[in-house]
Amino acid sequence: MGNPPGIKLNCPLINDNSEGGRINLMKTRRFNRRQFLQRSVSVTGALLLTPNTLLQARPASISRTAVDQVTLGGTGIKLSRLGMGTGTNSGAVQHDLGREEFNSLVKYAYDQGITYFDCAQFYKTFEWLGGAIKGLPREKLFIQSKIPGQPEDVLAAIDHHRKVFDTDYIDSMLVHCMVKHDWTDQWKRIMDGFNEAKGKGWIRSKGVSCHSLPALRGATASPWVEVHLVRVNPQGARMDGEEEVVWPHEDKPHDVPPVLKEIKTMRAKGRGIIGMKIIGNGAFVDAADREKSIRFAMKQPLDAVVIGVKNRAEIDEAIQRINSALAAG
Repeated sequence: MGNPPGIKLNCPLINDNSEGGRINLMKTRRFNRRQFLQRSVSVTGALLLTPNTLLQARPASISRTAVDQVTLGGTGIKLSRLGMGTGTNSGAVQHDLGREEFNSLVKYAYDQGITYFDCAQFYKTFEWLGGAIKGLPREKLFIQSKIPGQPEDVLAAIDHHRKVFDTDYIDSMLVHCMVKHDWTDQWKRIMDGFNEAKGKGWIRSKGVSCHSLPALRGATASPWVEVHLVRVNPQGARMDGEEEVVWPHEDKPHDVPPVLKEIKTMRAKGRGIIGMKIIGNGAFVDAADREKSIRFAMKQPLDAVVIGVKNRAEIDEAIQRINSALAAG
C-alpha cells in the first residue's frame, strides 16, 4: 500500500520501496504487534488485581504495623504484634466494664486486626473470655493463658482452660508469675504436665511469666521454656528486680539493662518473647510516658507486646502509637 496522495511520510523505512525495505517494515510491524499484545496482557492483568491482592503483593519491608501477623520465636505460631490484655490489676479493670461491654471490646479489638488475647486463670475475666471470642474464627486467634501455683492435677487444670474458653487447644500456656531463682526445680512436676498436655495437642506452646530477675534468668537458662512473657519498659516501672517477690517496692523503678540482657539471650536461643507492662500496669497516665515506652518496646527484639485496655480509644491509641513507632524505625 502506498502513501496517501500528496503526502510523503518522513520515514525511511516506509518510503523505501526496495525488497529489503519491505522485509524490514514487515519485521518491524510484527515486533510492534508483539510488544502491543504483551503490554496489553500486562495492563489487563494489573486491572484484574483486587486491592487485597495488591496489598498482599506489597513487599513486607514497605511498612510494619501493630496488627501484622508475626511469628512467635521458634514455635512457628502466628499472632498479631499487639495483643489485648484482659488482666489489668488482676482483671479488675476489665471486669468493671461488665460482661457485655467486655465482649464488645474483644470484638472491636478483633475487628481492628488484633488476634492475640491474653488471659489467666487468676484474672477476674477468665470465665468471660470464652463468651467474648465466641463466633470468631478460632484458627485466626492466638489465645495465651496462665496457670497459677501447683495444681494437683495439671492436666485437669489445663483441660479446665479448654472448657472455659470452649476450644480444643490453647495456643500458649504459661506457668504464672515465677519469682524464685530455682523455680524450674520446684515446678518440675507442673512442667512435666505441660509437656504431656502438649503431646495431647491441648496446648501448642509452653512457657513462663516471671516477676523477678532471678526467675527470669532461670527461665532464660531452661531449655523447657518456649515462650517468655517479660515485663519491660524504659521507665523501669513494675519490672523485674533482684528481690524474689511479686511486687517489690511498686513505686521504685528497677534497672532496665539486666532485663534487656536476658531478652537478647532469649532471642539468640530462638525463644518466643512477648513484652508486658508496656504501660507500667496502667501507671503511665501521661501520654508522653506511653509514647516513650511504646517506641522503646518496638526497638527491642520482641515478637509481640500485650497491653491491657478498658475502652476502644485505648485500643486505637495503642495501634496508632505502635504504627508510628514502627514507621519511625
